[in-house]
Amino acid sequence: MGRVVLVTGVAADLGRRFARCLADGDAVDRVVGVDGTPPRGDVGGMQFVRADIRNPVIAKVIVREQVDTVVHLSVAASSPTGARQSMKEPNVIGTMQLLAACQQAAGVRHLVVKSSAAVYGASNRDPAMFTEDMNARRLPRSGFPKDVTEVESYVRGFARRRPDVRVTTLRTADVIGPQVSSGITAYFRLPVIPTVLGFDPRLQFLHESDAYAVLRHATLQDVPGTFNVAGGDIILLSQAVRRLGRPALALPSFALSPVGSVFGQARRADLSPEQVAYLTYGRGMDTSRMRTVLGFRPRWSTPAAFADFAAAVGPGVLAPHRVHAAERSIAGALGVEPAGDAPVRDVPVGDARVEEGQHA
Repeated sequence: MGRVVLVTGVAADLGRRFARCLADGDAVDRVVGVDGTPPRGDVGGMQFVRADIRNPVIAKVIVREQVDTVVHLSVAASSPTGARQSMKEPNVIGTMQLLAACQQAAGVRHLVVKSSAAVYGASNRDPAMFTEDMNARRLPRSGFPKDVTEVESYVRGFARRRPDVRVTTLRTADVIGPQVSSGITAYFRLPVIPTVLGFDPRLQFLHESDAYAVLRHATLQDVPGTFNVAGGDIILLSQAVRRLGRPALALPSFALSPVGSVFGQARRADLSPEQVAYLTYGRGMDTSRMRTVLGFRPRWSTPAAFADFAAAVGPGVLAPHRVHAAERSIAGALGVEPAGDAPVRDVPVGDARVEEGQHA
């Protein structure tokens, strides 16, 4: 019997596309996709089983399909309904049931869990870069960061109970790209982007193609451990907004949550208190272990990943070519020559790249 991989969360785009790519390759014998609702779109050679991981029936699926590798992608930052409870139950209760099923299945030899950089939280006490052995300086009390913290604690408990199983935990930065629909991409798609007055946080991203690649790498290489995963370099929020060509609306931090509620009701973006903290203080992760131990190097840097996303979103009202066109139009109406365009250079500063005239 060849290698059999079970992938949870295949109703979401990330899970479906990863499972399809893995199934269409030659590296494994079979890929079994599991979710409570059928996936939309092409599933390729993936075998879909409709099952809710919160139900103990998932244990029967693992044994029946003779699964030896489980890739857990059901830990999500948001739900289609937007209800907090509908997100917490699959994240926490679902993970508990899945791990209980894996513990009972003697054939399981490898577990890969897609976690999140949100486990580190975001506060004014954070280090410049988080390493994998660090914890959040302020433990999350609610929301997705709390879910991720609980999920990782259950995963560590499972690793102690089943030392024969290789456990790989990937703490990924926000996944971004032309085909990604998430809370952070919805935020950047707003026509006017609200920011926290007086703050310019550092951001890290992981391109969607690198997300699939690192999941495949972790699934096939059997390297145990916990790894930060992100594209190289960082980007400032002000740079991201400027490159989108959208106006920014600077507000006090206490005003962002009410604004986020309005956006959330309009199905545009959800600025939860945890997201507001992230947009205030930002976050940086050290990815040395990803390169040296896991043996993975993303093809896209953080700025390049964001540029690919921005190109798909389309230019905003403050895009350079639109601003220049308006300047030429006004200059023509006034009968004066338009001012020459001064080029904007990128100047490397440490590990990041900031536009000339801006402060890191």
